[in-house]
Amino acid sequence: MGNVKNGRRAVIVAGARTPFVKAFSEYIELDAIALGVLATKALLKKVDLPYREVEGIVWGGVILPSGAPNVGREIALDLRLDPGCEAYTVTRACASGLQAVTSGAAAIERGEADILICGGADSTSNAEVKLPQKLVHAFAPLALGKPTPADYLSAAPKLLPLTELIPRQPKVAERSTGEVMGESAERMARRNEISREAQDAFALRSHQRAAAAIASGRFEDEVFPVQGAGGKWVHTDTLVRADSTLEKLAKLRPAFAREGTLTAGNSSALTDGGAAVLLMSEEKARALGYKPLAAFSSWAYTGVDPSDQLLMGPALAMPKALARAGLRLADIDLVDMHEAFAAQVLSVLKMLASPAFARSRLGLDEAVGEVDPERLNVHGGSIALGHPFGATGARMVTTMANELARTQKKTALLGICAAGGLGAAAVLERVD
Repeated sequence: MGNVKNGRRAVIVAGARTPFVKAFSEYIELDAIALGVLATKALLKKVDLPYREVEGIVWGGVILPSGAPNVGREIALDLRLDPGCEAYTVTRACASGLQAVTSGAAAIERGEADILICGGADSTSNAEVKLPQKLVHAFAPLALGKPTPADYLSAAPKLLPLTELIPRQPKVAERSTGEVMGESAERMARRNEISREAQDAFALRSHQRAAAAIASGRFEDEVFPVQGAGGKWVHTDTLVRADSTLEKLAKLRPAFAREGTLTAGNSSALTDGGAAVLLMSEEKARALGYKPLAAFSSWAYTGVDPSDQLLMGPALAMPKALARAGLRLADIDLVDMHEAFAAQVLSVLKMLASPAFARSRLGLDEAVGEVDPERLNVHGGSIALGHPFGATGARMVTTMANELARTQKKTALLGICAAGGLGAAAVLERVD
């Protein structure tokens, strides 16, 4: 849990992110490390912080490159930060970016550092296609030794039948259940009686609010232009559909079940992007002349049985974060929830408003409360903006910290669902 430790408070000084784009498009030549480098470089330029001042990097990622899985350290090396800048990489599925930021905040509050860069990046475009284990088991021993032609001949029979050597399509599926996340969300929609119409209406609102935020310049404090494939510059998030309508959304076919309600329109898309957050001890930030935006009052992580409701984690983590901050939902000015699927967000909202859920799952006497739609995802969410798995948490922290500082509102509650049945939440407070 955050807040002041040993008289120290970690504060959010600034954030920067790439525009988020659809996978296999403008960023196809930029892997997760390159996206992280771009976000970190832009952040340091934005605040005019000398590279030598960065003591460490905490980075989140999900699709980690096999040859360099510690993406944080690769970012430090590529940018030629001080060689003593330590770094590590965390992975907590879709909550990886938030995990990176809260890990950094905890380190600062423990007195381990004064200046850290935390964030995350993912490039679905550069996901590695895994070779079948049968092929690996047959030929890896040969590759690691000095094989003779006879060794190759003896290995060949192990490859039969050859049909088992065809690489399989990567899927965002649960190892424990084999269920694709969209299939889990379909079950969640049925169980919580979330209609197709309600999902489409929620998705439309996400696009409308994201489009309005872009048009108003709300994201100019955090999004910087990136030169992508073919020299084309990307200046803003490309997945946002300002012209979306309920009629257009209603025409889309179900994506995960023949008679399902989840479509490409009310689900987040495969996305490439990176986001970075600058954290400092409050004392250091003020000594250097920076005005902090926000700080963490608390955070919480939890898990549920993936075979139950895989994406319900925020309904458990958000109340826990509120309790740790000594707050009620009614005290919160802004709520920002990751939109993996409209059905998932609407289900979590129902759970938070349910007295029965509060009693059976949270041990509370009354419901956590209803979330005012006017305070929820005020600038859209992952359905419209996109969801680079490792970057979303850092994107949410940046947007909410900026919004608290801009509007002079006091608190924001973040909630994220993640693969493996994980839930994550954090409470941000404005720093005056």
